Amino acid sequence: MKKLILLAAVAMPLMASAQYRSEVWSPDNGDGTYTNPVINADYSDPDVCVGASGEDFYLTASSFNCIPGLPILHSKDLVNWEIINHAIRVLPPVDRYNQPQHGNGVWAPSIRYNEYNQTYYIYWGDPDLGVFVVTAKDPAGQWTEPQCVIEGKGMIDTTPLWDDDGRCYLVNGWANSRCQFNSVLTVREMSADGMRQIGQPVIVFDGNGTPNRTAEGPKFYKRGEWYWIMCPAGGVPIGHQLAMRSKSPYGPYEWKVVLDEGKTGINGPHQGGWIHLKSGEDWFLHFQDKEAYGRVVWLEPVNWTDNWPTMGTNVKNYCGEPVLTYRKPNVGQACPVQNPVESDEFNTVTLGKQWQWHANYQQTFGMPTPNGVFRLFCHKQSEDFKNLWETGNLLLQKTPADNFTATTKLRLSAKDEGQYGGIIVMGMDYSSLVLRRVGDQFELQQITCKNADKGKPETVKPLATLKPTYKDKVAYQPAIHCDIFLRLHVMYIGGKNADGTNKHEASVRFAYSVDGKKFTDVGDAFTMRQGKWIGAKIGLMAAEPAGKKVRGWIDVDWFRVTK
Repeated sequence: MKKLILLAAVAMPLMASAQYRSEVWSPDNGDGTYTNPVINADYSDPDVCVGASGEDFYLTASSFNCIPGLPILHSKDLVNWEIINHAIRVLPPVDRYNQPQHGNGVWAPSIRYNEYNQTYYIYWGDPDLGVFVVTAKDPAGQWTEPQCVIEGKGMIDTTPLWDDDGRCYLVNGWANSRCQFNSVLTVREMSADGMRQIGQPVIVFDGNGTPNRTAEGPKFYKRGEWYWIMCPAGGVPIGHQLAMRSKSPYGPYEWKVVLDEGKTGINGPHQGGWIHLKSGEDWFLHFQDKEAYGRVVWLEPVNWTDNWPTMGTNVKNYCGEPVLTYRKPNVGQACPVQNPVESDEFNTVTLGKQWQWHANYQQTFGMPTPNGVFRLFCHKQSEDFKNLWETGNLLLQKTPADNFTATTKLRLSAKDEGQYGGIIVMGMDYSSLVLRRVGDQFELQQITCKNADKGKPETVKPLATLKPTYKDKVAYQPAIHCDIFLRLHVMYIGGKNADGTNKHEASVRFAYSVDGKKFTDVGDAFTMRQGKWIGAKIGLMAAEPAGKKVRGWIDVDWFRVTK
């Protein structure tokens, strides 16, 4: 393990200001061009706004039940992004979200800067509870506690618009699973501070019975005298992007399809944020659904034809196709290459911003230390435990690329029989490579679960027997310890779906080492599968059977993502 980290308070700001460049995906080509996706990770339903300076851009995305929630990413050029914050530390109501609530929680947020009170707002719909908002003066600083501003079921995908006279309007979609209708968009007036409803909803668009079914994810803008709603329609995997315009926030709106797959093979390009630069250029950030990898973020140029925004290239009848490589936005300055952080040395007393839990954080999940390790305590399983789907203390992050390797160095400290921990790729199916205490030794195991979301049991495959690195010499609650390096390798395998569309599948293989130099491949290949509305995630886990009196744990020295 690493030596004691001294002067941690000094080290943290230095690390926070360092620019991180990924080994596995960086969209900036270094020659004035970029290659999509600009974020090759699951930032589902992205939205973006221009900051108060006009030179900073802030992005947020759906976080559902993952905590901390509402990630805040920052960029100077819309191509190079870094994770700077999360707007939600605890998701209310606490009793509900202290347990995993897969697919619930934060749906399709919007981030906006209100110039009238110099405040940033993020709105989102919790489909079971209502419309929520948080605010901050600085996106990298402290955000307010979530506040419900409209109670009720079914309201999702909410975006505010502050008009030229300071009045505030809110557009939203509707979830059929909660209110038994969808494909419609509604607009209502809010108080000028955006904190309460003062008008009733008006249906401004209806996609029912048309190719624009599943109209949702609306974003609200004003350009000159025109009100604009940008929204996806047609369904997540195969849909398209609509632009709608009207002279009134309440419509009627005329619309056009302005972006679709065309001949590119980039399925369902839609739902995101429109940005206007000081240079006069317009751009659009949206997602592509890559199944097991989640919904990754693309950047498209926007041009105007007859006062309609045409997105991408090869525009025909106002509708463009996604670009793969294109010139970078003109922001008036050269910006350094940087990417969202993936690797973590655990060298500070704060957890890296890439990590999330599957429920509200509780202290017994784990804690950072000043010793250069993160301690993850073994989750105490119930008597009727079936699988990890209902476990909150999984320390996970998004997959960062199509092909990558994640390696960790850790120590399992087991005080009792059956305590185990290791590396995992988690989704509705999952597989992990773990060390488990068996008697006075350790057994390396691959634990796999198919249809975890359906409550199916795990299968356990023994792989090797390892001796302890050392044993406690004290008589009181002694533990045996084992140091090990664990690795998972993700490889894109592609393929075609039954309807001929591209399949985004990946194969996962595991390996281990006792010295960090020579790795041995072990276990069976595993086909990565997405979670509920999110991509598969990678990370760390520790658990133990019910009835144990003293917890075991893993001390994680580092977690590194490489080619």
